Amino acid sequence: MIKKKIIIATGGTGGHVFPAYSLAKNLEKNYNVILTTDNRGYNLLKNYKNISLVKIPSSPLIKKNIFKFFISILAIIYSLLRSLLFLIIYRPNIVVGMGGYSSFPVCIAAYILRIKFTIYENNLIIGKANRYLLPFTKKIFVSFRELEGINSKYSKKIFEIGNIVRQEILNLNLTREQNDKFDNLNILVLGGSQGAKIFAKELPEIFKKLNNSQLSIKVFQQCLKSQNDQLSSFYEKTNIKYEIFNFTDKITDYYLKSNIVITRAGASVLGELISVKIPFISIPLPSSADNHQQKNAEFYKKRGFGYLLDEKDIKNNLYNLINLIFKKKLFLNNLLKQRQYSNKEIFNIFNNQLEKIINEKN
Repeated sequence: MIKKKIIIATGGTGGHVFPAYSLAKNLEKNYNVILTTDNRGYNLLKNYKNISLVKIPSSPLIKKNIFKFFISILAIIYSLLRSLLFLIIYRPNIVVGMGGYSSFPVCIAAYILRIKFTIYENNLIIGKANRYLLPFTKKIFVSFRELEGINSKYSKKIFEIGNIVRQEILNLNLTREQNDKFDNLNILVLGGSQGAKIFAKELPEIFKKLNNSQLSIKVFQQCLKSQNDQLSSFYEKTNIKYEIFNFTDKITDYYLKSNIVITRAGASVLGELISVKIPFISIPLPSSADNHQQKNAEFYKKRGFGYLLDEKDIKNNLYNLINLIFKKKLFLNNLLKQRQYSNKEIFNIFNNQLEKIINEKN
């Protein structure tokens, strides 16, 4: 039987790209799958094997000044034309947009060519690209029904599916023994696919203070390559056990080594941490679009999955918060009992929904 063809449009940060990659790999048994992505997404995925990648450069709409606004408009038009040409040649049965500006031109091109498309939103507030696509999409798959920003007239398009996380995350089994031992503090610091500059600037002093207290710590810190020497030098001088790494596709290795994570509040990484049941302190990026990271962090905090700390409070409150977490084990024990928000059935459910959309009459 000839497989149907599907395009998964993604790009930008790892929060969009890696769920798209995971979805693509799981749909391959039923579809011929191609991932379209921008330059950033291509750089994140180019070392992955056995995946068809097509690079379609794109740009967000920049409104800071007239010149940048004009350039971004031209870039979007170019991306739309490239998308139209690609879809005319490939002619997929369906397109799936994974959110972000990179997916927008591909989905609009699909609509122009009367190719069915659907979108996915993993944040707690709908992104701009997906919001603009809502009137035209067949369905919007969401991580949580509590998603904000959708007009009630589109409520019938919503289908709650949960977090799409990487297959290796779903397969990862942290033992209770690893999770229950908190005599040593193994801190994993994540800044997202682009790194978090402020984490490298402010967290080392906090760790120094912790190391000088009664806690025995080891730090696994993700940073930018330009920060490697600075951090290594600091940890060497202060006798803190450490391991510095830059962006990696082997993040599961660090999940297995850590018992608490300090992270930004992207939906993808928080979904992974919930799945592997590691306590986390989320520090939302203040400049995130529509303040979506704050929304994500507040959602998980209310459900007892992690703690929330504003970036401006790192210096004054982070040390005390970490001490509180490890002196009061109740939170840690409760977290281990929480159910996963992602499961292996998510891909089968997604596949079944796509089949229904493909087969339904326009």
